Amino acid sequence: MYKHRKLKVFKVASPIFLSITLLGCATMYLEMAAIFPSLDQYSCIATKWSRHLGFCVTYTALLMKTWRVSLTYRVKSAHKVKLTDKQLLQWMVPILLVMLIYLGTWTFSDTPTAEEIVDNAGLRFKQCVYNWWDHSLAIGEVLFLAWGIRVCYNVRNAESLYNEARLISYAIYNIAIVNIMMIAFHLFIFPRAGPDIKYLLGFIRTQLSTSTTIALVFGPKIIRVLRGQGDQWDNRARSRGVTASFSLNGIGLVPEEAPDLYQENEELKVTTKQYL
Repeated sequence: MYKHRKLKVFKVASPIFLSITLLGCATMYLEMAAIFPSLDQYSCIATKWSRHLGFCVTYTALLMKTWRVSLTYRVKSAHKVKLTDKQLLQWMVPILLVMLIYLGTWTFSDTPTAEEIVDNAGLRFKQCVYNWWDHSLAIGEVLFLAWGIRVCYNVRNAESLYNEARLISYAIYNIAIVNIMMIAFHLFIFPRAGPDIKYLLGFIRTQLSTSTTIALVFGPKIIRVLRGQGDQWDNRARSRGVTASFSLNGIGLVPEEAPDLYQENEELKVTTKQYL
Protein backbone atom coordinates (compact mmCIF):
# COMPACT_ATOMS: atom_id res chain seq x y z
CA MET A 1 0.00 0.00 0.00
CA TYR A 2 2.86 2.39 0.78
CA LYS A 3 4.24 1.90 -2.72
CA HIS A 4 0.91 2.82 -4.35
CA ARG A 5 -0.25 5.38 -1.76
CA LYS A 6 -0.37 8.19 -4.35
CA LEU A 7 -2.74 6.31 -6.64
CA LYS A 8 -6.28 7.72 -6.60
CA VAL A 9 -7.83 4.47 -5.37
CA PHE A 10 -5.74 4.69 -2.16
CA LYS A 11 -5.53 8.48 -1.87
CA VAL A 12 -9.32 8.85 -1.89
CA ALA A 13 -9.66 6.26 0.90
CA SER A 14 -7.20 8.08 3.22
CA PRO A 15 -3.89 6.16 3.41
CA ILE A 16 -3.39 7.00 7.08
CA PHE A 17 -6.67 5.36 8.11
CA LEU A 18 -5.97 2.39 5.85
CA SER A 19 -2.64 1.98 7.65
CA ILE A 20 -4.34 2.21 11.04
CA THR A 21 -6.84 -0.43 9.94
CA LEU A 22 -4.02 -2.77 8.92
CA LEU A 23 -2.27 -2.16 12.25
CA GLY A 24 -5.44 -3.07 14.14
CA CYS A 25 -5.93 -6.23 12.08
CA ALA A 26 -2.32 -7.28 12.69
CA THR A 27 -2.86 -6.77 16.43
CA MET A 28 -5.95 -8.99 16.39
CA TYR A 29 -4.01 -11.72 14.60
CA LEU A 30 -1.55 -11.75 17.51
CA GLU A 31 -4.29 -13.16 19.74
CA MET A 32 -3.97 -16.55 18.07
CA ALA A 33 -0.26 -16.65 18.88
CA ALA A 34 -0.95 -15.62 22.49
CA ILE A 35 -3.48 -18.38 23.23
CA PHE A 36 -1.67 -21.17 21.37
CA PRO A 37 0.86 -22.19 24.08
CA SER A 38 -0.02 -23.29 27.60
CA LEU A 39 -1.78 -20.34 29.16
CA ASP A 40 -0.23 -18.42 32.04
CA GLN A 41 -0.50 -14.90 33.42
CA TYR A 42 1.55 -13.28 30.65
CA SER A 43 -0.25 -15.05 27.80
CA CYS A 44 -3.61 -14.08 29.30
CA ILE A 45 -2.53 -10.44 29.46
CA ALA A 46 -1.36 -10.62 25.84
CA THR A 47 -4.65 -12.25 24.83
CA LYS A 48 -6.81 -9.55 26.42
CA TRP A 49 -4.72 -6.69 25.03
CA SER A 50 -4.38 -8.04 21.49
CA ARG A 51 -8.07 -8.92 21.22
CA HIS A 52 -9.63 -5.75 22.60
CA LEU A 53 -7.05 -3.18 21.53
CA GLY A 54 -6.90 -4.64 18.02
CA PHE A 55 -10.68 -4.53 17.79
CA CYS A 56 -10.79 -0.93 19.02
CA VAL A 57 -8.13 0.29 16.58
CA THR A 58 -9.63 -1.47 13.55
CA TYR A 59 -13.27 -0.69 14.28
CA THR A 60 -12.65 2.94 15.24
CA ALA A 61 -10.64 3.60 12.08
CA LEU A 62 -13.43 2.22 9.90
CA LEU A 63 -16.13 3.98 11.89
CA MET A 64 -14.43 7.38 11.69
CA LYS A 65 -14.34 7.19 7.90
CA THR A 66 -17.99 6.18 7.74
CA TRP A 67 -18.96 8.88 10.23
CA ARG A 68 -17.34 11.49 7.98
CA VAL A 69 -19.55 10.36 5.11
CA SER A 70 -22.57 10.38 7.45
CA LEU A 71 -21.98 13.99 8.52
CA THR A 72 -21.42 15.10 4.94
CA TYR A 73 -24.46 13.23 3.66
CA ARG A 74 -26.82 14.69 6.25
CA VAL A 75 -25.78 18.33 5.81
CA LYS A 76 -28.26 20.13 3.53
CA SER A 77 -26.44 23.36 2.79
CA ALA A 78 -24.68 25.03 -0.08
CA HIS A 79 -21.37 24.81 1.76
CA LYS A 80 -19.91 21.33 1.83
CA VAL A 81 -18.63 19.96 5.11
CA LYS A 82 -15.04 18.78 4.78
CA LEU A 83 -13.58 16.87 7.70
CA THR A 84 -9.86 16.27 7.34
CA ASP A 85 -7.92 13.26 8.53
CA LYS A 86 -6.40 15.39 11.28
CA GLN A 87 -9.85 16.23 12.65
CA LEU A 88 -10.90 12.59 12.60
CA LEU A 89 -7.70 11.56 14.37
CA GLN A 90 -8.48 14.10 17.10
CA TRP A 91 -11.83 12.35 17.64
CA MET A 92 -10.29 8.90 17.39
CA VAL A 93 -7.60 9.47 20.03
CA PRO A 94 -10.03 9.81 23.01
CA ILE A 95 -11.71 6.51 22.09
CA LEU A 96 -8.35 4.74 22.02
CA LEU A 97 -7.33 6.41 25.29
CA VAL A 98 -10.45 5.07 27.01
CA MET A 99 -9.56 1.55 25.87
CA LEU A 100 -5.91 1.93 26.93
CA ILE A 101 -6.88 3.27 30.36
CA TYR A 102 -9.39 0.45 30.85
CA LEU A 103 -6.95 -2.28 29.83
CA GLY A 104 -4.16 -0.72 31.88
CA THR A 105 -6.33 -0.45 34.99
CA TRP A 106 -7.50 -4.04 34.48
CA THR A 107 -3.93 -5.31 34.10
CA PHE A 108 -2.52 -3.60 37.20
CA SER A 109 -5.49 -3.86 39.58
CA ASP A 110 -6.81 -7.32 38.71
CA THR A 111 -4.17 -8.99 36.53
CA PRO A 112 -5.67 -11.60 34.17
CA THR A 113 -4.59 -15.10 35.15
CA ALA A 114 -5.19 -18.65 33.96
CA GLU A 115 -7.39 -21.07 35.87
CA GLU A 116 -7.68 -24.81 35.59
CA ILE A 117 -11.11 -26.02 34.53
CA VAL A 118 -12.64 -29.37 33.63
CA ASP A 119 -14.67 -29.83 30.47
CA ASN A 120 -17.66 -32.13 30.02
CA ALA A 121 -15.37 -35.04 29.10
CA GLY A 122 -13.32 -34.68 32.28
CA LEU A 123 -10.29 -33.13 30.54
CA ARG A 124 -8.36 -30.65 32.67
CA PHE A 125 -6.88 -27.59 30.99
CA LYS A 126 -6.14 -23.94 31.63
CA GLN A 127 -8.03 -20.95 30.31
CA CYS A 128 -7.95 -17.25 31.10
CA VAL A 129 -10.27 -16.17 33.88
CA TYR A 130 -13.47 -14.42 32.79
CA ASN A 131 -14.86 -11.95 35.31
CA TRP A 132 -16.75 -8.67 35.48
CA TRP A 133 -13.92 -6.89 33.66
CA ASP A 134 -14.61 -9.05 30.61
CA HIS A 135 -18.37 -8.68 30.92
CA SER A 136 -18.22 -4.89 31.30
CA LEU A 137 -15.93 -4.55 28.29
CA ALA A 138 -18.17 -6.86 26.27
CA ILE A 139 -21.18 -4.65 27.04
CA GLY A 140 -19.22 -1.55 26.04
CA GLU A 141 -18.12 -3.14 22.77
CA VAL A 142 -21.67 -4.18 21.95
CA LEU A 143 -22.85 -0.59 22.46
CA PHE A 144 -19.95 0.62 20.30
CA LEU A 145 -20.97 -1.88 17.61
CA ALA A 146 -24.56 -0.66 17.82
CA TRP A 147 -23.42 2.92 17.22
CA GLY A 148 -21.44 1.76 14.20
CA ILE A 149 -24.47 -0.03 12.78
CA ARG A 150 -26.53 3.14 13.22
CA VAL A 151 -23.93 5.21 11.35
CA CYS A 152 -23.80 2.65 8.53
CA TYR A 153 -27.58 2.72 8.27
CA ASN A 154 -27.49 6.50 7.89
CA VAL A 155 -25.13 6.29 4.90
CA ARG A 156 -26.82 3.34 3.18
CA ASN A 157 -27.90 5.55 0.26
CA ALA A 158 -24.80 7.75 0.13
CA GLU A 159 -22.60 7.67 -2.95
CA SER A 160 -18.83 7.53 -2.59
CA LEU A 161 -15.87 7.16 -4.88
CA TYR A 162 -14.99 3.53 -5.67
CA ASN A 163 -18.01 2.45 -3.60
CA GLU A 164 -15.82 2.86 -0.52
CA ALA A 165 -18.53 3.78 1.99
CA ARG A 166 -20.64 0.74 1.17
CA LEU A 167 -17.69 -1.67 1.44
CA ILE A 168 -16.70 -0.21 4.81
CA SER A 169 -20.32 -0.52 5.96
CA TYR A 170 -20.26 -4.20 4.99
CA ALA A 171 -17.04 -4.62 6.99
CA ILE A 172 -18.60 -2.95 10.06
CA TYR A 173 -21.75 -5.07 9.78
CA ASN A 174 -19.57 -8.18 9.52
CA ILE A 175 -17.45 -7.25 12.55
CA ALA A 176 -20.59 -6.54 14.59
CA ILE A 177 -22.32 -9.80 13.71
CA VAL A 178 -19.23 -11.98 14.22
CA ASN A 179 -18.26 -10.43 17.57
CA ILE A 180 -21.77 -10.53 19.00
CA MET A 181 -22.14 -14.18 17.95
CA MET A 182 -18.77 -15.15 19.44
CA ILE A 183 -19.53 -13.35 22.72
CA ALA A 184 -22.72 -15.41 22.94
CA PHE A 185 -20.81 -18.63 22.14
CA HIS A 186 -18.11 -18.01 24.76
CA LEU A 187 -20.36 -16.83 27.58
CA PHE A 188 -23.60 -18.78 27.12
CA ILE A 189 -23.34 -21.69 24.66
CA PHE A 190 -19.85 -23.11 25.28
CA PRO A 191 -18.78 -21.75 28.70
CA ARG A 192 -17.14 -25.08 29.65
CA ALA A 193 -15.90 -26.13 26.22
CA GLY A 194 -12.54 -27.87 25.87
CA PRO A 195 -9.33 -26.20 24.68
CA ASP A 196 -9.75 -27.39 21.11
CA ILE A 197 -13.22 -25.83 20.83
CA LYS A 198 -11.99 -22.61 22.45
CA TYR A 199 -9.09 -22.32 20.04
CA LEU A 200 -11.34 -23.18 17.09
CA LEU A 201 -13.83 -20.48 18.07
CA GLY A 202 -11.02 -17.96 18.40
CA PHE A 203 -9.64 -18.92 15.00
CA ILE A 204 -13.07 -18.66 13.36
CA ARG A 205 -13.73 -15.27 14.97
CA THR A 206 -10.37 -13.92 13.83
CA GLN A 207 -10.78 -15.13 10.26
CA LEU A 208 -14.42 -14.05 9.87
CA SER A 209 -13.85 -10.59 11.33
CA THR A 210 -10.24 -9.66 10.56
CA SER A 211 -9.60 -11.47 7.28
CA THR A 212 -13.01 -10.49 5.90
CA THR A 213 -12.38 -6.85 6.82
CA ILE A 214 -9.07 -6.87 4.96
CA ALA A 215 -10.73 -8.50 1.95
CA LEU A 216 -13.56 -5.94 1.84
CA VAL A 217 -11.45 -2.83 2.44
CA PHE A 218 -8.33 -3.71 0.48
CA GLY A 219 -9.45 -6.39 -1.98
CA PRO A 220 -11.16 -4.12 -4.55
CA LYS A 221 -8.24 -1.66 -4.40
CA ILE A 222 -5.66 -4.36 -5.03
CA ILE A 223 -7.70 -5.69 -7.95
CA ARG A 224 -7.89 -2.22 -9.53
CA VAL A 225 -4.13 -1.75 -9.12
CA LEU A 226 -3.39 -5.15 -10.66
CA ARG A 227 -5.63 -4.26 -13.59
CA GLY A 228 -3.82 -0.97 -14.07
CA GLN A 229 -6.88 1.08 -13.03
CA GLY A 230 -5.62 2.30 -9.66
CA ASP A 231 -5.07 5.86 -10.90
CA GLN A 232 -8.35 6.12 -12.80
CA TRP A 233 -11.55 7.66 -11.46
CA ASP A 234 -14.58 5.52 -10.85
CA ASN A 235 -16.64 6.41 -13.94
CA ARG A 236 -19.87 5.12 -12.44
CA ALA A 237 -19.44 7.37 -9.39
CA ARG A 238 -18.58 10.43 -11.47
CA SER A 239 -21.59 9.90 -13.73
CA ARG A 240 -23.82 10.02 -10.64
CA GLY A 241 -22.37 13.33 -9.56
CA VAL A 242 -20.30 12.17 -6.63
CA THR A 243 -18.26 15.16 -5.51
CA ALA A 244 -15.33 15.75 -3.25
CA SER A 245 -17.50 15.96 -0.15
CA PHE A 246 -18.09 12.23 -0.41
CA SER A 247 -14.41 11.42 -0.65
CA LEU A 248 -13.45 9.48 2.46
CA ASN A 249 -10.32 11.51 3.08
CA GLY A 250 -12.10 14.87 3.25
CA ILE A 251 -9.95 16.36 0.50
CA GLY A 252 -11.30 17.51 -2.82
CA LEU A 253 -9.91 15.09 -5.38
CA VAL A 254 -12.51 15.31 -8.11
CA PRO A 255 -12.35 18.70 -9.82
CA GLU A 256 -15.75 20.31 -9.75
CA GLU A 257 -16.92 22.90 -12.24
CA ALA A 258 -16.33 26.47 -11.10
CA PRO A 259 -19.50 28.52 -10.76
CA ASP A 260 -20.28 30.89 -13.65
CA LEU A 261 -20.47 34.21 -11.78
CA TYR A 262 -21.62 36.16 -14.84
CA GLN A 263 -24.52 33.77 -15.43
CA GLU A 264 -25.52 33.89 -11.77
CA ASN A 265 -25.45 37.71 -11.88
CA GLU A 266 -27.67 37.82 -14.97
CA GLU A 267 -30.17 35.40 -13.38
CA LEU A 268 -30.23 37.56 -10.26
CA LYS A 269 -30.98 40.67 -12.36
CA VAL A 270 -33.88 38.92 -14.09
CA THR A 271 -35.31 37.76 -10.77
CA THR A 272 -35.01 41.27 -9.31
CA LYS A 273 -36.81 42.87 -12.28
CA GLN A 274 -39.72 40.46 -11.89
CA TYR A 275 -40.35 41.78 -8.39
CA LEU A 276 -40.03 45.49 -9.34
